[in-house]
Amino acid sequence: MVTVIETVRETPRTTTLVLDAPGWPGHRAGQHVDLRLTAEDGYQAQRSYSIASAPEEEVLRITVDRLEDGEVSPFLTDDVLSGDELELRGPIGGPFTWSVDDGGPLLLLAGGSGIVPLMAMLRHRAAQGSEVPARLLHSVRTPREAAFRTELLGLSGPSAVGPGTSTLDVRWTLTRMTPPGWDGFTGRIDDAMLEAFETTWSPGSAGFGGDAIGGPAGTASGGTASTGPGSAHTTHEPAARVFVCGPTGFVEAAADLLVQRGHDPAAIHAERFGPS
Repeated sequence: MVTVIETVRETPRTTTLVLDAPGWPGHRAGQHVDLRLTAEDGYQAQRSYSIASAPEEEVLRITVDRLEDGEVSPFLTDDVLSGDELELRGPIGGPFTWSVDDGGPLLLLAGGSGIVPLMAMLRHRAAQGSEVPARLLHSVRTPREAAFRTELLGLSGPSAVGPGTSTLDVRWTLTRMTPPGWDGFTGRIDDAMLEAFETTWSPGSAGFGGDAIGGPAGTASGGTASTGPGSAHTTHEPAARVFVCGPTGFVEAAADLLVQRGHDPAAIHAERFGPS
């Protein structure tokens, strides 16, 4: 059993549960847990959730996206309170994991709540002070649904300081609503977007102003060519370690595009999220 220490609203639909997990054996960034709920009549429901916390943290964090027709997620996001106990098993998973010892560069593509295990990787990278070049492209419907945006800008924004901040590039693409003045990526990930994303380097370019996300779409500040994990078409740098996470359609489309762009299929690690 684990105890809920705190609940943190990440977006209108997404909540992080901060957990005290006595005897936790430790985990690798990218792993998940199984969480089981038992009703008063004995009915049980079990779901898997990615771990959002870095292995270095003293607490365990899982971030849950509420599905309106979900059986478990509405309870976890809206009804769980500090002090509640939950039945949890883990950590689980092996191939979809990364540590700084694995090296890089890293290329991370997230659709919606697929950001969660990738966030664990970036938190681990930051905790280790790693300079491994890393890129994250997060596809969300609206600016309000960009979970962890403040923290990500603290790791990669123009005012970020410290090891690894200059070698992390975070971008967002908005698929449904773009605020006034938005000049970043829009629409679903396609080949043209990946070409722009992989061949430019602009840490912190996608900055938020209020509820808006600003930043150049596909051009680095000053038009500088990438020195980070670039496209297989244009660089001779080490092959990127690629992690793609999100809904099935997003993952399949992104993985296919990456292969077409010359990425080794064996280097693409994919994880799909389903209803919960």
